[in-house]
Amino acid sequence: MTTSQPRPNHYDLLVLGSGEAGKFIAWTLSSKTGQRCAVIERRWLGGSCPNVACLPSKSFVHSANVVHDAKHGNSYGIRDADESVEMVAVRERKRDMVDGLMDMHAGRFKNFGVELIWGEGKFVGKKSIEVTGESGKTVLTAEKVVVCTGSRAKIDDIPGLKAAKPLTHVEILELDVLPSHLVVLGGGYVGLEFAQAMRRLGAQVTVIERNARLLKNEDQDIADVIVGVLNKEGVKVCTGTTIQQVSGESGTSVTLKGLASGKSFEVTGSHILCAIGRLPNTENIGLEEFGIQLTGKGFIETNENLETPSEGVFAVGDCAGSPHFTHIAFDDFRIVIDVLLHKPLPPNRKSSRQVPFTLFTTPELAHVGLREHEASNLGIKFRTAKLPMGGFLKTRTLGETAGFAKALIAEDDTIVGFTALGIGAGELLPVVQLAMKRGLPYTDISEMVITHPTLSEGLVFLFSGVPAKEN
Repeated sequence: MTTSQPRPNHYDLLVLGSGEAGKFIAWTLSSKTGQRCAVIERRWLGGSCPNVACLPSKSFVHSANVVHDAKHGNSYGIRDADESVEMVAVRERKRDMVDGLMDMHAGRFKNFGVELIWGEGKFVGKKSIEVTGESGKTVLTAEKVVVCTGSRAKIDDIPGLKAAKPLTHVEILELDVLPSHLVVLGGGYVGLEFAQAMRRLGAQVTVIERNARLLKNEDQDIADVIVGVLNKEGVKVCTGTTIQQVSGESGTSVTLKGLASGKSFEVTGSHILCAIGRLPNTENIGLEEFGIQLTGKGFIETNENLETPSEGVFAVGDCAGSPHFTHIAFDDFRIVIDVLLHKPLPPNRKSSRQVPFTLFTTPELAHVGLREHEASNLGIKFRTAKLPMGGFLKTRTLGETAGFAKALIAEDDTIVGFTALGIGAGELLPVVQLAMKRGLPYTDISEMVITHPTLSEGLVFLFSGVPAKEN
């Protein structure tokens, strides 16, 4: 009788990249089944979110908001507050948080029995990955492979832009000196969060957006409020502006020239932040040589179960073209782990899921489902309930009444869309999401008993204001 010999470089599961979806797939499969799992990581343990993206940027935004509150301390009874800002302290607060997150991640890899392999990974076979690390090259094989390589900030091919060494969301978090004038290229979520935060810390800020208005995907009333707040705080917003030439170097002096509504445009700042989108990290890792196809934009093609055309190879998160949110990557984990554990999945599991988001400006913008213009374009009949944030009475105790909330109600009384623009708006989403997911009528929210005074209490008043159906 012969027995198979153990293969030291063979695994039940290999994950290329330790981002949100990949790490949870490995942790869960290892802890639930005892299968041998390994994660290959080249740089950031846990992916970009805990290191250089979501959590560090929100730490930065919070620091800026505290500074803003201090500058308006008189309204809270505070006198003679020191309003000076030490960027080194802002950075160190962020770094301390990241260090704690790294300790947590290292502990989880150990506790869940998942091997962490440092190095650059590249496919050399359908389920074979060559890892180049400090000790050389090693080829690893597996029964199943998950690609979780994430994405990176995009820098356009504008003449002079790359030579100007622009900041991205990574480098801006490491500044130890406040920019005297930050020029933000791109008026999306990342650009607006950093624009407001830097302005609140004391920098002069200019936002350049190529589209005719900011937040072009949002309803006009939403965009108008956010632009109004930014203008009031001193952020200069330039829409309909195309940059054609960049000169100088970020950190000293940088000049951007182009056209604004057909007229010559020029602005000079001390720093430039590039926030114009993201690119998937899918090149130079051998994917297409082994049946893993890429879309025209470089994302990995997958089916509803996030499996590639190469059987047993999955792709998750940003690199798979999933909406670029950590919570969506976490849902990608849930899809793949159910497949690996042989659990049944409903049809259209990926394409039918909710995609909520929150923009962490002040006021916050939170949304799920359809917007008014989207529902109208789809020919859906709906009624709109709308309530100023001052109707969410907790906002009055905070002195933060800017914004409003609105809900779209279908003919059958279910909720097809919800948007909140105001302090803590993101925390209002889960109640509405649950009602939408379960297909509950809006009256299930309007008839709730919710603690007073909380932000969530305002949902009762919002949904109590749904217009009656037309006869």
